[in-house]
Amino acid sequence: MPRILVVDDQKDVRAMISIVLRVNHFEVVEAESAAAGLKAFGEADFDAAIVDIFLAESSGVEVIAAIRERSPGFPIVAVSGMTALDFMDQSPDLENVVCLQKPFRPNDLLQALKSAQSSKFQAVV
Repeated sequence: MPRILVVDDQKDVRAMISIVLRVNHFEVVEAESAAAGLKAFGEADFDAAIVDIFLAESSGVEVIAAIRERSPGFPIVAVSGMTALDFMDQSPDLENVVCLQKPFRPNDLLQALKSAQSSKFQAVV
């Protein structure tokens, strides 16, 4: 069963994402902060991560960059309530990150996750 790390400081958003993923046969590890997310990433193997860009105490961009530093090309979906995700081209660590704007439908989330995972394999080839 694929394991997904979900980093979001909003409990309701984490819960919704986790329910969608679990119903679709993913194992989910939730993290309520950047620090908790990076700790979890360092302690277990994951197949992908879903990271909120605007966390209360940190930037999701920093979380993504730290994950990519440890595992280049790792599949990541960045979620944000902002209408423009132009900041995603600020760092080479953010290449091939799939962006998803909140609010999103369950199928949008699953499609974004699938795209992130397939971009990983394209980058390796």
